[in-house]
Amino acid sequence: MIQLQDLTKAFTIDGQRHIVANQVNAIFPTGTSVGLMGRNGAGKSTLLKMIAGTMDPTSGRVISDGTISWPVGFAGSFHGELSGAQNTRFIARVYGVDTDALIDFVEDFAELGPHFHLPFRTYSSGMRSRLAFGVSMGIRFDTYLVDEVTSVGDAAFRRKSDQVFHRRMRESGAVVVSHSMQTMEDLCTMGMVLENGNLVVHDNIQDAIKHHLRNMRD
Repeated sequence: MIQLQDLTKAFTIDGQRHIVANQVNAIFPTGTSVGLMGRNGAGKSTLLKMIAGTMDPTSGRVISDGTISWPVGFAGSFHGELSGAQNTRFIARVYGVDTDALIDFVEDFAELGPHFHLPFRTYSSGMRSRLAFGVSMGIRFDTYLVDEVTSVGDAAFRRKSDQVFHRRMRESGAVVVSHSMQTMEDLCTMGMVLENGNLVVHDNIQDAIKHHLRNMRD
């Protein structure tokens, strides 16, 4: 379970205070996939970062009794001078998982060949995405954070990625941000809509989608 308690986040832009979360209270139940919706700039990614612990709230707190992933596929934390294998080994140690098992999984999944043992800075954008997605899927979390589902590689690799991703979503909970309402329907059973700093919780994803679409028409 993830619980938001009086969570507030405000930024000062051009001398004006902009609130993206205003004393938000909500519960993300264990094992439930929740679709997080809102307009562009509403603060969805900011809320994900606070849940992940990579951004501090202005006030309030996030409480969790389980493990939470970083945003799936995020490659920003990889060290450019380390190889894909070395980056994977480092992440395994940080998260306390079996190092050899994670390296074996990522090496097989990402299909980088000898590049897996070359510096990350030499990777193309596609190779970086495949490594990042492989590491994300190689560690089991109670809740996965998903900020726009992206597919990389050729058709065969995308099929494999989709299969692993959907299997993880069935085994764990998730907080999903996507502009695709079809993706929300496919992955989520519950939804939340962020608007003007307020978070409205819907037990049914269809109700959340209807709420979001009404906001977009207004």
